[in-house]
Amino acid sequence: MATMADVARLAGVSVKTVSNVLNDYPYIRAETRDKVLAAVAELGYQVNHTARSLRSGRTGMIGLAVPELGQPYFGQLADEVLAAGRRHDVQVIIEPTGYSREGEIAALREITRRPVDGLLLSPAMLTQEDAALLEQVELPLVLLGEQIFNPKVDHVTMRNEEGARAATELLLSRGRRRIAVIGLLHKLGAGASDLRFEAYRSVLEEHGIEPDPRLFGWSDEGWHRGHGARAMAAILDSGVEVDGVFAFNDALALGAMSELQARGMSVPGDVAVVGFDNIEDAAFSQPTLTTVDAGRREIAETAVDLLCRRIEERAAARAGRAVEPAPPVLHLAELEIVERESTPPRPR
Repeated sequence: MATMADVARLAGVSVKTVSNVLNDYPYIRAETRDKVLAAVAELGYQVNHTARSLRSGRTGMIGLAVPELGQPYFGQLADEVLAAGRRHDVQVIIEPTGYSREGEIAALREITRRPVDGLLLSPAMLTQEDAALLEQVELPLVLLGEQIFNPKVDHVTMRNEEGARAATELLLSRGRRRIAVIGLLHKLGAGASDLRFEAYRSVLEEHGIEPDPRLFGWSDEGWHRGHGARAMAAILDSGVEVDGVFAFNDALALGAMSELQARGMSVPGDVAVVGFDNIEDAAFSQPTLTTVDAGRREIAETAVDLLCRRIEERAAARAGRAVEPAPPVLHLAELEIVERESTPPRPR
């Protein structure tokens, strides 16, 4: 197995220079850096991350805490974070918090006991009253989602209201007026659910349509396909007329479509359906699902970039190098409506 001394001999430099290159020391000539990296590649030298972490106080790992991985959005978000982590040469430890406030608080309070240099947190149960907890975290933290905000903490999220408005406007533009909404939660401070519902309601009222509570689909038990099917069934069983559905995520939308089809209703002929998230399955359902792509990849890449930058700033400060930390960032990912077969074609 090749050693750092072997790399130094092949590159014609000192062991210290090899170490500086591998640790991204900034004041290295490009020619020297290229020679060292070429020697590393030729010899197949593997960095000893355990030894590096003992010397530098960094582990080369970051944490990702999400409510669950069974929800397609969070599973695919985790994949994107893993890919972004590889580009930064950091490993990602994923921690499902179980849709519990206790799990989310534990992720924050126990971060220093885990072998990570920073944390990406996507809370679902914390409320704005918990915002002060975010300032007590001793390692770099980047917040994801819309459940809780703190202007002193970096935050990467999506444009919930804009996406919900675009979905509702699309259904109205296709002549739909009896638009059901699926994904409502009774709990207060329901984050994405509240934001998307308020946007839906506002758009209807702007078009002179009074929201009908019989078209409200509640999903307090979760946002999986079965919950979407049951919410759709409850709406249909009420006898109310429905010609459109806006579901707060794609899993709910796919469940709603299944229930509509099981009752002999055509999509989009009888009922047009729009989801939210653009998960992979949306492109392969029958019919394929129109949805809001809220920028999942952009969210993951931006969050990992930001967290790694904060880790570098912290390391520089601990090493006594003068670094002016950048102010906290609030980044809103771009969104796109992906029109597929579950809504009628755009009128000519």
